[in-house]
Amino acid sequence: MAEKFDLIADYREDKGKGASRRLRHQGKVPAIIYGAGRPPRALSFDQNKVLQQLEHESFYSSVLNIKVGNKSQAAIVKDIQRHPAKRQVLHMDFQRIVADEEIRMNVPIHFVGEDVAPGVKQAGGSVSHLMSDVEIVCLPKDLPEYLEIDISGLELDEMLHLSDIKLPQGVEIPELAQGPEHDHAIVSIHVIKAAPIEEPVGEEAVEGEEGAAAEGEAATEATGEGDSGED
Repeated sequence: MAEKFDLIADYREDKGKGASRRLRHQGKVPAIIYGAGRPPRALSFDQNKVLQQLEHESFYSSVLNIKVGNKSQAAIVKDIQRHPAKRQVLHMDFQRIVADEEIRMNVPIHFVGEDVAPGVKQAGGSVSHLMSDVEIVCLPKDLPEYLEIDISGLELDEMLHLSDIKLPQGVEIPELAQGPEHDHAIVSIHVIKAAPIEEPVGEEAVEGEEGAAAEGEAATEATGEGDSGED
């Protein structure tokens, strides 16, 4: 099961863009929590503490413990809006969870064995990560921090798919239930070839030659004019 994180929150009554802007100026992050058959509730968090938590990869795929006063609520993060230029979180969405209801969320994929894969070590290929995370469905108690896939036996020009991931008990990948065509490739090994530099052909080559000739004639004329002036 994924690690648990504690987040201290305050209820907020003011809503709207203006209220959110004032909160950000005060070093707060406006947020909302919803789900579990209860009305949505507006919250705010300390900006610096949120940024510290976001440095942990597992934060995004963990059960979070949101505390407001003496009350606590288990939740998962569903959306994070960031400032495009500043190190600042603009808004966060959380979903309440209950123990007996399945949750759907994305967890990261960890690749192991890259340095010993035959396609890399013997054939000189490069590993291409075609997916970095995958959506899963499970009960909160079964939520993994990440999914691991071993590529130590992967040969050159081979790839692994979603169905090759060994899932923990109680965890499913809903994409696979939609049929074989949804068994997407997640990693491959191949040789990266440099693109050849194409020489200009046809009209482009002629235009290039004409341009060079014109420049030569202009240089000759300029030299001739300079010489006659000195005489």
